[in-house]
Amino acid sequence: MATTDMESLVRRDRRIVLTCLVGITVLAWIFLVDMAIDMGGDVSGSVGDGASLGGMFRGDAVAKPRAVTWGSVEFAIAFAMWAAMMMAMMLPTASPMVLMFATINRNQRREDDAIVPTGVFVAGYIAIWVTFALAATLLQWGFQSVGLISPMMGKANAVFGGLVLFAAGIYQWTPLKDACLRLCQTPLGFLMTRWRDGAVGAFRMGLSHGAFCVGCCWALMLLMFAGGVMNLFWMALLTVFMLAEKIVPPGPWLPRAAGTILIMWGGWVLGAAS
Repeated sequence: MATTDMESLVRRDRRIVLTCLVGITVLAWIFLVDMAIDMGGDVSGSVGDGASLGGMFRGDAVAKPRAVTWGSVEFAIAFAMWAAMMMAMMLPTASPMVLMFATINRNQRREDDAIVPTGVFVAGYIAIWVTFALAATLLQWGFQSVGLISPMMGKANAVFGGLVLFAAGIYQWTPLKDACLRLCQTPLGFLMTRWRDGAVGAFRMGLSHGAFCVGCCWALMLLMFAGGVMNLFWMALLTVFMLAEKIVPPGPWLPRAAGTILIMWGGWVLGAAS
């Protein structure tokens, strides 16, 4: 196949993949906005009193929100919310890796090879984050059952919120964070060292990338418990930051800076609560 023909196919594949990623992400955000409106949230960036640095933990700093009992319907709704949140927040951050997979997949495919859709790779990635969504749902269930976060918007009391901020900041400085982030920052290196042929191989690579992505971002995702599970402003801010972590030149300066801010913020909140 001529080089110009191959380049044209690669560009076409990347356009299709990018369009699909954007479409899924937009649908997930629409679902979350609609859910936030139904729950009484403010889609302009403030959910209750929890969107700002100073206002996130107003009121009685140590008072526990009312504990609630969950049924199967409440669990299903919370899981759907977390699953949509994973699509809305994590697919944009995975786009460099997915586009690189589409490029390599096209370049390595011979004319007689069966087509392995890029969606198979994405499905593996999504499977990992849906599993994380299930774990987050169980955590929310537990936190609400003991009154650490509010029943509706999942907003934490000050002590619990401060601890979450502090712990997330500490994780930003750990070797595990660095190792997982390096693999997410180098899509070409990740795929060339872990390439597997066929649909099963593509799904396994998606699972692998998803696992490293969880290792990189799980603590940041749990910040939703500090800012409010349905805080759309908090979701958008974290999405932009996690994408920035993966596309800036490799190095620890950005996660370290964020970690320092989170540690100081968590310490401030805990100090105010005491």
